[in-house]
Amino acid sequence: MEDQYKPLIEALLFVSTDPLTPEEIERVVGISKETIEKLIQTLAEEYDKTGRGFQIQKLGKGYSICTRPEYAEYIRELYQPKVQQRLSQASLETLAIIAYKQPITRAEIEEIRGVKVEKALLTLQKRGLIQELGRKNTIGTPILYGTTEKFLQYFGLKDLSELPEPAEFSLLEKKDVVKEAIEEDEELAEDYEAISLHKSSGD
Repeated sequence: MEDQYKPLIEALLFVSTDPLTPEEIERVVGISKETIEKLIQTLAEEYDKTGRGFQIQKLGKGYSICTRPEYAEYIRELYQPKVQQRLSQASLETLAIIAYKQPITRAEIEEIRGVKVEKALLTLQKRGLIQELGRKNTIGTPILYGTTEKFLQYFGLKDLSELPEPAEFSLLEKKDVVKEAIEEDEELAEDYEAISLHKSSGD
């Protein structure tokens, strides 16, 4: 009986532009999250066994159907989207600090960077890479910042535990899921390397 939902889940993952969480699929399909997770895993195994040109990848808390990285060169040749404006070095450094030190206030970021970061914070919020997590219980109750699900998706991470350790800043030492993501996007590789190098330098 469960298998009848498999093509439906596949269709939902296929048409969604963003990763779908089991909770979102549950709301539409009406079966348990455990069953959904099981069916997604079955689909992923079927794709791998049959050598399909795409795979199911977990990004953040959700799942997405993605093309395999070995076909990235051909896909780029066919589809060449407009290049998005890349983050400035100031924004990247600010994002790196937030990623590794969150939750963190603007004053704490500025103390680490040694410069004002108001503009960088605004840029990162507009890009959906950071969010307000609440306020710190101290004088003035300053806003606390942290990264978003979009941040995880942008860098191809399942969760924050996949951020490289200080000694792992080399691209060759990144985890496979990150390597696969950056192989598909040279600009993403440069952005990720900038964040990692900033971390390795001890802030």
